[in-house]
Amino acid sequence: MDHKTFIEILSKKINAGKEETSDMIGAFCHVLTEAALDGDTVTFPGFGSFEPHKRIERIAKHPSNGKRMLIPPKITLTFKPSTLLKQKVRNHE
Repeated sequence: MDHKTFIEILSKKINAGKEETSDMIGAFCHVLTEAALDGDTVTFPGFGSFEPHKRIERIAKHPSNGKRMLIPPKITLTFKPSTLLKQKVRNHE
């Protein structure tokens, strides 16, 4: 599903305009990004949680030429689905 289709379906579900729905999704992404940069976990009961993980810098070999290179530290965001969401997906099959 692409972004445009998602906006259309969500706007019908919440009975709002497409522009308003798009703004809400943009605000959601902004809040989620800020929380991840602060190191906070964002949890939605019944859906799951977004957890930031800090990866330390490390030395790795370049695959094509074998030279060693320094990979800088970064923050990754992982999603862990809730047990309820997992059950709903399993039962739907």
